Amino acid sequence: MTGHDVLEPTGTAEPEKKRFTLPSAYTILFALIVLAAVATWLVPAGTYDVTETGEPIPGTYHEVESNPQRIVVDSVTAPINGLYGIEDETGNINYYNSGTLFGAIDVALFIIVIGGFLGVTMKTGAIQAGIGRLVMRLRGKERWMIPILMTVFAVGGTTYGMAEESLAFYALVITVMIAAGYDALTGAAIVLLGCGIGTLGSTINPFATGIASGFADVAISEGLIGRLVILVVGLESIRTRPGRWFTT
Repeated sequence: MTGHDVLEPTGTAEPEKKRFTLPSAYTILFALIVLAAVATWLVPAGTYDVTETGEPIPGTYHEVESNPQRIVVDSVTAPINGLYGIEDETGNINYYNSGTLFGAIDVALFIIVIGGFLGVTMKTGAIQAGIGRLVMRLRGKERWMIPILMTVFAVGGTTYGMAEESLAFYALVITVMIAAGYDALTGAAIVLLGCGIGTLGSTINPFATGIASGFADVAISEGLIGRLVILVVGLESIRTRPGRWFTT
């Protein structure tokens, strides 16, 4: 072989297949905004008569003159209006107006702060490590693991709306429960029902209760007793009869 010889390729490389990837959340949200703007040109406008407190009166719906939106300009500025839109005396909402804040900038900042806090907490692995250690300590006592772990997950659900954060625990809990003689559904139900009971009785859940209380203009303590009753009754039914729900 000389320096001028060139090695011929033995085969042709197959081109990489393009994989379908879902668009980002921002893309989906913007597409929905554009669709809503387009709908203002197609769907007839209408309204209800309202009471003095602003509640719609049933059976009073009637069509009004349409106000089609500018598809490009209004779609681009909609997020700004949604966060910092000002409502004037005529009910018009725009960030150039003078009047009352209509946008939800307070809710957005609240979610960013709480979400950042939970993100840092989950990133440290403190919650995962704590629940993992609890599972290891309860080996051999799997029957009591059911109500105890459900209570732990319920606390997460009622305090910060633990839901998708529990995905990491399914494999761990299911594995332990199968080793103890239970089926996979039992392990999955421990996590799912625990978080579900906690979220159902969202005592201080900043997302389900905090934001809703802000929109309703009431204190988060309103209805706290009722939410506590829901949480306690749900957990008590599991604590008193752990074998009632699951069988080996």
